[in-house]
Amino acid sequence: MAAIAIGPMSAGRGWLMRRPKPPPFGVLLGGVAVWTSWRDMNRKERRAANKRGDEAARRPNAPAFGPAGASIVDLAAEASRLRGVGRVNEAQEICRQILAREPAHVQTLNLLGLIAQASGDHRAAVKMFAKAIASDEVNAACHYNAGNSHQALGNRSKAAAHFSKALALGMDEKAVSFILQSPVVATYGARIAGKWPLPVTTVELFGSESVIPLARDLFLCCAMEATTLPSIQLEVLLGYARAELLRLAGEHREDNGEIDDDIIPFACALARQCFINEYVYALAEAESRLASVLRDRLLQDLASGAAVTPLTLAVVAAYFPLHAMPMAEALLRREWPASVAGLLKVQLREPLEEMAERSAIAALTPIKNSVSVEVMRQYEENPYPRWTINPLTAFAADQARGKIIPTAERQAELDILIAGCGTGSHAIQIAQVFPNARLLAVDVSLTSLAYARRKTRELGLINIEYAQADILELGRIGRTFDSIESVGVLHHLAEPAAGWRVLVSLLRPDGTMRIGLYSELARRVIVEARARIAARGYRTTADDIRRCRQDIIREAEQWKPLIGAKDFYSMSGCRDLLFNVMEHRLTIPEIAAFLNDHDLSFRAFEPFADPTVIEQFRKQFPGTADEANLDQWHRFEADHPETFWDMYVFMVGKNAH
Repeated sequence: MAAIAIGPMSAGRGWLMRRPKPPPFGVLLGGVAVWTSWRDMNRKERRAANKRGDEAARRPNAPAFGPAGASIVDLAAEASRLRGVGRVNEAQEICRQILAREPAHVQTLNLLGLIAQASGDHRAAVKMFAKAIASDEVNAACHYNAGNSHQALGNRSKAAAHFSKALALGMDEKAVSFILQSPVVATYGARIAGKWPLPVTTVELFGSESVIPLARDLFLCCAMEATTLPSIQLEVLLGYARAELLRLAGEHREDNGEIDDDIIPFACALARQCFINEYVYALAEAESRLASVLRDRLLQDLASGAAVTPLTLAVVAAYFPLHAMPMAEALLRREWPASVAGLLKVQLREPLEEMAERSAIAALTPIKNSVSVEVMRQYEENPYPRWTINPLTAFAADQARGKIIPTAERQAELDILIAGCGTGSHAIQIAQVFPNARLLAVDVSLTSLAYARRKTRELGLINIEYAQADILELGRIGRTFDSIESVGVLHHLAEPAAGWRVLVSLLRPDGTMRIGLYSELARRVIVEARARIAARGYRTTADDIRRCRQDIIREAEQWKPLIGAKDFYSMSGCRDLLFNVMEHRLTIPEIAAFLNDHDLSFRAFEPFADPTVIEQFRKQFPGTADEANLDQWHRFEADHPETFWDMYVFMVGKNAH
């Protein structure tokens, strides 16, 4: 099983668009503990850990145990190894000895919890995980482990709280791999795969139990509420589950029979997932008709004041966004179970708040360029990205561990421009990293800006000013900035170089600029897909995007890079990825020429998610490798064309004169 992408992050600007790295703590799944090794720690962490162990050993009356001079880290690794080979008693003895020296040692507490969990003693496990969390409140692995034991004990509310915390702390990036290894999900997946690409019937898939076993997978429910789940297997399974819930809702209305207690929360969670991914799942014509019938019945009941069952409401919300339905606000005046209230908050209250925000957004410049107008329309219809995980949580976790240092640069009262802020996640991260900065965040889309304003207000940030503006027109605002960020934006302008020149004119001497641009080499598969979309006449409607996605899924081998992209799994993401009204791609020599013409100095590419990239780069240029040398990077990319699959993201400085 793969390690979990959670835990400490590197400090500084490079952190901003990345998820956390894994900590040296274990997670149990299916009876297997996952550990990062001692080698995964950097030298500084190893020295600090050994120093702690050495200091503890020098304390008076320190207990003697283990190999002479062994550090706590070495002993913890040995305990983990022994547990892995089934020598549990010896592992427990070493754990007890470690805790005698360092009572709050998180890895050891977590390991003891895993041992208790594996033996079925979930009460003891919960106590150990609670101690570990008390020592490291932002450890996602410990929260996940605690959630498993609380669920085993029947404490669903506590389990859900721990699972949600784990997801917020970074486990969302690996949620799919955990869910797919669930025995129930794996069983359903095998049944679907056994007939693929032919469909299965709901009876063949779910049997007489319907979706009840799936509904009892609490981590799945929490993940559906929290984030997009980028997996074809899960998408297909959840599509079948939605159709089965539609059948149940129709039958329940007719016979008013009892519904299993877990069905309503599951239906609400699935409706929230469908809202997050903007109803991207495939929809057969017969299923669409039945969903429309159920929606019309709901509207009739609202108009007449009749009762609406929670299942009916949740299932309708899994097919149609509630805020777009007439009379939907009447739902807010009724009493609902907690899971339904949570669904209404996401699908109704928050969108209504965003509509109210639009009138408060200043228009800083006109939007008159014809391409800018088309881009604005696209993001009005599909604001991108729709994010749900709080981007401050991972940063706060780093601060709690002392990984983020309040440097003079971070504390400075800078003026920062976010040119093309979208739905605000980027601006919010910058505002947290630079708490004393004054941020101006602009975008062409009012819908995106309203989403950003709501999220910013919820998070309590007060140093971001949002405004509607076209980058091409920003030269008229009469302001300059110490730092400018424009990641994933310039390549959607009519002329990227023209927009970039405007930004350079707004940058103060010695200022810095962070830019993200598409790579011509890396996006060859996107070019091919866009050509195919044009040839087949797919439009940018929701129905056509769904049909296009299903064609790609049926030919998965040809389109692996697309299917592996998270953007493929939401309507706005897929439209941004494959259907954007304007896309330019650049090469490193073109970037270098622009920098040279505008007196900008290249600083560095953003740290790569794959650490082997830098290792390969240095091997290609032994003894002369220079990470600030764009000519070398151009030659490297020619040999490794997937290097900048996401985009080129890099820092430049404005040379002072």
